[in-house]
Amino acid sequence: MKKITIAILILILLSFSISIYSYNNLETDKVASHWNAEGEVDDYMGKFWGLFLLPIISIALYLLFLLIPKIDPLKSNIKKFRKHYDWFMFTFILFMTYISLLTILANHRYDFNMTTMLMPAIGAWFFYIGSLMKQLKRNWFIGVRTPWTLSSDLVWEKTHKLTSKLFKIVGIIIIFTAFLPARYLIWFILVPIFIILIWVVLYSYLEFKKEKRKN
Repeated sequence: MKKITIAILILILLSFSISIYSYNNLETDKVASHWNAEGEVDDYMGKFWGLFLLPIISIALYLLFLLIPKIDPLKSNIKKFRKHYDWFMFTFILFMTYISLLTILANHRYDFNMTTMLMPAIGAWFFYIGSLMKQLKRNWFIGVRTPWTLSSDLVWEKTHKLTSKLFKIVGIIIIFTAFLPARYLIWFILVPIFIILIWVVLYSYLEFKKEKRKN
């Protein structure tokens, strides 16, 4: 078994173990499960789902991640960046475990602002995804999948090089704005993502048209 697989399974086991401990020690029927942009609790769930939903989602998505390289029509391309794909799975499970831990600590009455605690982790993950983007080869499940990137290896490569730079920039911005007032922080995620989505879709289309004219 790969070391990265063992590390992922340890994270999932740790997440479930902490949830089990909290389930047995929290004397309440409901737990805080959602926070608004200012880091204030605005929704609750039953204790079981509030504590176990994120670990369950983590293991479900991990199983999906394991399935993707087997069912992708371009699975031979996934093999070319499989090492990076495995690290993506690890960082995703790590991120989910971190959110689950924050949720549990908040319900144990630890005093912190949820949004402020999340922002550096989100920024770091954006930066990592940016580093990953330029390693991806054309496939049907992972990366910027537009009709134009999926139709051309060259357009795929150019689009992902651009996306890599944009994600890294956004990641750095998110990290360094983590200490702004909480009510402003969410906009440093939503607005950049919206701009990036429009930009890379338009860019992939224009690059495809350019390649088509050359041919």
